[in-house]
Amino acid sequence: MSKRVRHNFISVNGIDTFYREAGPQGAPVILLPHGYPCSSFEFRNLMPRLADRWRLIAPDYPGFGYSGTPGTFDYSFDGYASWLNDFVDQLTLDRFVLYLHDFGSPIGARLAIMKPSRIEAIIIQNGDIPYEDALGPKYADIEKTWSLPDDQMLAELRKAVTYENFRDEFLNNVRDELAALIPPDLWELQWSQMTEQRKDAAAQLLFDLKANRQWFPRHRHYLRQHRPPTLIVWGPHDHYMPEQSARAYLRDLPDAELHLLDGGHWLLETNLDEVVDLIRGFLTRLGTRAVGGANPA
Repeated sequence: MSKRVRHNFISVNGIDTFYREAGPQGAPVILLPHGYPCSSFEFRNLMPRLADRWRLIAPDYPGFGYSGTPGTFDYSFDGYASWLNDFVDQLTLDRFVLYLHDFGSPIGARLAIMKPSRIEAIIIQNGDIPYEDALGPKYADIEKTWSLPDDQMLAELRKAVTYENFRDEFLNNVRDELAALIPPDLWELQWSQMTEQRKDAAAQLLFDLKANRQWFPRHRHYLRQHRPPTLIVWGPHDHYMPEQSARAYLRDLPDAELHLLDGGHWLLETNLDEVVDLIRGFLTRLGTRAVGGANPA
């Protein structure tokens, strides 16, 4: 069976949308919303490794990657979640495993809350957490702007959308041997696609982090009420979301599997083999509905 990644363009409510896809059409789906400041490119290595038994789908958000950057789009977590819901509906994805990483976590969690019955299971990998007391020290740098008037706050965040900050987001202060495993393609590609309009959109999303803090209780309530089967795979060398961030999920998901790897925020670059093995084992243990029945020939 081919494990090659396919590259597709569709229109979602008039927005040019690019997505990567791998695996057979009839297989159980893993939906892969990406983090900031990346795109579906972050899943390029994971997808073929699981495509023997699962159908993996990774879209680029509006304003990122190869998707369009519409002038009238709501570049907030709510706006992205609404767009992702439309994307899922257009592809008629009725049930799926949801992978939550970085900003894909609050976006994906909103998607789950819209229709919890769609969620087969959740994989959380250094996702932005809904626990105020367990955030890492780098969040303090963002929160410093929150006392400013909105227009000044937005202006400061717009200044932070730079090549140097993109690079730092990917390296994220990991030790040298881990940094050497993170390809510069990540920030070079993403930055090469940044127009002035896209910088404005990125600043709007960063601006929405303050309002998103008020949404944390809804996220926690969803986890506590629905208790989806959950795999937590975490790189604790993460100044935004260290080990305490991963363990905080166990407050509302006490039955979740938690695995701490020797890596940082971008485990799919530094610890891919371990992540693949953990995902494969987790999904297999869920049973035949989640894994698509028998092994392919």
